[in-house]
Amino acid sequence: MKEIPVQDAVGQMLCHDITQIIPGVTKDAVFRKGHIITQEDIPILRSVGKEHIYIWEVNEQMLHENDAAHILCQLCQGEYMEAGEPKEGKIELFAQIDGLFLADRQRLRAVNALGDSIVSTRFSGFPVHAGDKLCGTRVIPLLIAKERMELARQAAGPEPLLKLLPFRPRSFGVVTTGSEIYHGLIQDQFTPVLEAKLGEFGCTMAAHIYCDDQADQITRAIQTMLEDGVELILCTGGMSVDPDDRTPLAIRNSGARVVSYGAPVLPGAMFLLSYTQDGRPICGLPGCVMYAKRTIFDLILPYLLADVPVTAEQLAALGHGGLCLNCPVCHFPNCMFGKGV
Repeated sequence: MKEIPVQDAVGQMLCHDITQIIPGVTKDAVFRKGHIITQEDIPILRSVGKEHIYIWEVNEQMLHENDAAHILCQLCQGEYMEAGEPKEGKIELFAQIDGLFLADRQRLRAVNALGDSIVSTRFSGFPVHAGDKLCGTRVIPLLIAKERMELARQAAGPEPLLKLLPFRPRSFGVVTTGSEIYHGLIQDQFTPVLEAKLGEFGCTMAAHIYCDDQADQITRAIQTMLEDGVELILCTGGMSVDPDDRTPLAIRNSGARVVSYGAPVLPGAMFLLSYTQDGRPICGLPGCVMYAKRTIFDLILPYLLADVPVTAEQLAALGHGGLCLNCPVCHFPNCMFGKGV
């Protein structure tokens, strides 16, 4: 940068915004950085108190903050994302589709640890909608050495720091267990909750089977749905450790690989997640999914619908931040539930 008298600045490029403040009317940049100063601009610059300004001096070893922000944006941008225009050295990325947003936290931390460039994102692992803001990128100084941006490239690695995975609406089946429902003593109130929850993602219920508290009957229901091509199977009821709760055993007997029976999330401790050999999820849902506003199922369902395998390690990590506070007015996902990792 170089400081020069404003009258000598015609034809030069501004390297910072010039802000104009009119009380009660406006506070905004009257000229943006990168603007080429004309003779007509001189009175305006003086009217906002500028007798000297800083101009951009060409230096092959340095980058303007807007150019550097473009580089950071490229390091972040994955498929289904679009970049906004640079403003005050910052570029934002927006979602083009509904999907699951994921950020590589380790590489993101490495880029931000450099100290002179930043990438600020929304929280990873949650659904976003088309048009949602995903991140903002900028460098701290007005000018930054090219070698510093090369360090950012090395820290980020060859793959984008961010991913947006589209949801794939699919067919799902519900296996309702419990002798009280099977024999018509009480009404099934669980299935309507699941239909509404999955309907938000465009999924449709393709099968629904009522079962008594018999493991072999529940297993046959699961296998029938698998043979019919159902893509996601949800078993409700019978998920506690009581002797007459047979659903976990029935899921195991179906041939599915159990990832975890139990999760450090409240509500949702008795959640069971398993996968068939061809990758179709089979879940055992505890009763809290029926009556609680948000549970473990809300944290895991977006992964299931984006075809992202969920691991036992991932479930274990949910313990930090996995306590829902049951607020009188639920603001999920704009709260801390599920955001402790």
